[in-house]
Amino acid sequence: MTWNGRNKIGATVLERGFTLESGGRVVPGVYWTPVGMDADRLVLLGHGGSADKKADYIELIAHGLCSLGVAAVAIDGPGHGDRPGADQFETRPQDFAVRWESDGGTSAIVADWKSALDFIEHHDDARATGYLGLSMGTMMGLPVCVADERIAAAVLGLMGFWGPNKNDLVQLAPELSIPIRFLMQWDDEVVPRDRCLELFDAVGSEHKSLHANPGIHRNVPASEVEAAVHYLANQLAEIA
Repeated sequence: MTWNGRNKIGATVLERGFTLESGGRVVPGVYWTPVGMDADRLVLLGHGGSADKKADYIELIAHGLCSLGVAAVAIDGPGHGDRPGADQFETRPQDFAVRWESDGGTSAIVADWKSALDFIEHHDDARATGYLGLSMGTMMGLPVCVADERIAAAVLGLMGFWGPNKNDLVQLAPELSIPIRFLMQWDDEVVPRDRCLELFDAVGSEHKSLHANPGIHRNVPASEVEAAVHYLANQLAEIA
């Protein structure tokens, strides 16, 4: 598990790449911290399908968190980004299940996220930790939030009882007990509305809220994303 030596320093954010090994898998990641400010909280960022750890919106969210004194970390999901062999996959929707299973599916991505959090905590100590991930980010994140007690709050959404790990989500949603903000698009053409509502209803947390907006899958309002960033920052501040 090593830093890759390619650091990007901006006026307000330090970006560091890393590569770790998890269960025989090579997992690339990136870690953002604020410059000139201690980060006493951390948020894990899960990207969507056909995106990666460095997608523009992931970087925007990371920079928004850093402006609030919150560090952020992202890893490439299975079959995405700089994962070995990821470039062999087409971006066609019908190939998504193959990409998801390419590195071991749900159990493997849970182990990979745990390894990433272990790596960050080894270098920067443990802090109040949250998770933010929509669409495939929720496919990864909901199981991770159930499995890892270090995660204290999450923003999930654009996902339901749908896709290659549908059965895992059905099983695990009732076990999710941390505070949750759930985002959905009322006119989602990818994940049907009723599937999203089923997942939200099944989440076991006593502290959950549903935020629905008109529009298709990709058109989550920027104001909603910004509000989600502040939600996590505030939730984690209560336990930092």
